[in-house]
Amino acid sequence: MYFEAYKKANQAVENPAQTEYRLFAEITRELETANSQAGSINGRINAVFRNSQLWLTLKADLASSENNLNNETKAGLISLAIWVEKFTNPAMRDGIDLEPLISVNKQIMQGLADATRTARTEMAQASGSKSAEMRHAVA
Repeated sequence: MYFEAYKKANQAVENPAQTEYRLFAEITRELETANSQAGSINGRINAVFRNSQLWLTLKADLASSENNLNNETKAGLISLAIWVEKFTNPAMRDGIDLEPLISVNKQIMQGLADATRTARTEMAQASGSKSAEMRHAVA
């Protein structure tokens, strides 16, 4: 019950890019822990699996006709998702270094943060120009 209330409240104040950023940050922290000496094998498998699920979901969203990103960006992100798929099994099975997954996730997080910052700036500028237009119309 409390979780659903939190979920609804969170959705009201968080845009999709912020949600994606939060998920990438959470899973990237899990990957970092799993990659350290402190991480357990179960923690490693769980972190890599969750990362794989995140990228699988992202890939499905990118393939959707409802996704409004430009085709070049979609293609690049789908290529990354395919790379993550290929990297996931050896990462779980062979215990290889997870730093490449961590690095890719951090780069995506940076892109999401930049996009959110740009959108906020554009909204503020649009809001400011509308306010100025209204003040001018009233005067």
